[in-house]
Amino acid sequence: MSNRDKYVEEAKAQLDRWNAQIEELQQKMQSAEAEARKDYQNQLEELRAQRDAAQKQLDKMREASDAAWDDMKAGFDRAWDQIASAFDTARARFK
Repeated sequence: MSNRDKYVEEAKAQLDRWNAQIEELQQKMQSAEAEARKDYQNQLEELRAQRDAAQKQLDKMREASDAAWDDMKAGFDRAWDQIASAFDTARARFK
């Protein structure tokens, strides 16, 4: 498996973990009080949007030429770090 394929597989695995975290927050939201639900809902919408953006960027990376791969990877890494930070913040907020 090439480094590129390994990188894409790892990114897909992280997206799966984020999907599981979104589902967990969704379940917590269902049992929360009305005011807390609003906070959960807002956070979930933001997390879903960021996850969707990461998925789109990953799809672009899969289709990128070898020449474009390094440039795209650098941009993806920066975006990935921002999304990971948002997920960490959300999880900490609702524990």
